[in-house]
Amino acid sequence: MTEMPELGESMSASVSEDFKRARNVVLAAYLGWTLDAFDFFILIFTFDDVAKTFGVSVTSITLAITLTLATRAVGAFIFGRLADIYGRKPVLMLVIFLYSLFEAASGFAWSFASFLVIRTLFGVAMGGEWGVGSSLAMETIPERWRGWVSGLLQAGYPSGYFLATLLFGFGYHYLGWRGMFFVGAAPAVLIFFINSQIEESPAFQKIKTGPKISIWEVLRKNAKLAVYGVVMMTAFNFFSHGTQDIYPKLFLAKQMHFSHATLTNIVLLYNVGAILGGIAFGWLSQRIGRRYAIIAACVLSLLVLYFWAYGSTAVEIGLAAFLMQFAVQGAWGVVPVHLNELSPSEIRGTFPGVIYQLGNFIASVNAPMQASIAAQHGGDYSFALALVAGSVAVILIVLMLFGPEARNVSMAARTAV
Repeated sequence: MTEMPELGESMSASVSEDFKRARNVVLAAYLGWTLDAFDFFILIFTFDDVAKTFGVSVTSITLAITLTLATRAVGAFIFGRLADIYGRKPVLMLVIFLYSLFEAASGFAWSFASFLVIRTLFGVAMGGEWGVGSSLAMETIPERWRGWVSGLLQAGYPSGYFLATLLFGFGYHYLGWRGMFFVGAAPAVLIFFINSQIEESPAFQKIKTGPKISIWEVLRKNAKLAVYGVVMMTAFNFFSHGTQDIYPKLFLAKQMHFSHATLTNIVLLYNVGAILGGIAFGWLSQRIGRRYAIIAACVLSLLVLYFWAYGSTAVEIGLAAFLMQFAVQGAWGVVPVHLNELSPSEIRGTFPGVIYQLGNFIASVNAPMQASIAAQHGGDYSFALALVAGSVAVILIVLMLFGPEARNVSMAARTAV
């Protein structure tokens, strides 16, 4: 009779411990991506001042964005392979340290060439975070959490954008562009939390005990999936960067002539929409499926496209931008779980991140491409924004209609090759 309460207490303690482990890993993965994005978006708000400092054109500075995005694929492969060999936790700590280091180093750049080199190294480090962090989270949390956690993880990206906007809005006049990059070293403190509060992925621990399989053999057996994934993530990256990279400084400031305060308020507003959209559509994907949730988000983006790109007042543009990013990052909110579920188990540390960042590599031409399109149309950034956003929304809808889905697949089961 006395054993039953003890058994109940033991089970309760076990459930509580599992919940704590899952909660902590979600928090770490979310903050890792939030602070990574925070560091990336500091450049978005400062590239005109960086250009002035080094005596180059604004279009030339967009090359720094291109290099950062392009080299993320290199980092995704390097750190993904390390995560598949040594574990998700230690590699996540490493990439957070490195991207914080290179962000701070950007503020010490002494020439345009040195700035480009440092931003390239930052891109490599940044490329490792998403794949490692998302695989650690998805392999640790309960299956029923996957949808909303996916949305929360991806909401880290607009959350970082939001923080960068706050820094720009309230700290730029005191810090200058170099000081803003120095603040970007702050994410390194997250390493201490991960080291003390995060455990290694249980799925990784189970998978690594099995027979070793060559990554190239796994990829050969999943070649069609890999190609589909790269095409899908190319469209996704054009979707996000095509609605964000030139929107604040070139559209809102240069074309619409909005004040610093108005620009800041609009960007803060649409990042709130992005955060809410990621969580909402991530949650929805757990109920109607990953592909259908993405389709719904893309349809919403098409409905608000005209008002977002061609609105005439700050209020109209602000509301449309809120809905646009609710839709864009709503679609993106499904990506972490969708890619991790599609991924072969043996290379989950590598596959999602590399596929994502290869798409980023292809889409890394977005900022200079949109700037060039606008220049060819008399400085009309509205046209460049609408052309890219509308095109990729339609492409994503088609890809989702004919693409695969693996909702609620086991994360620990080895892939048959």
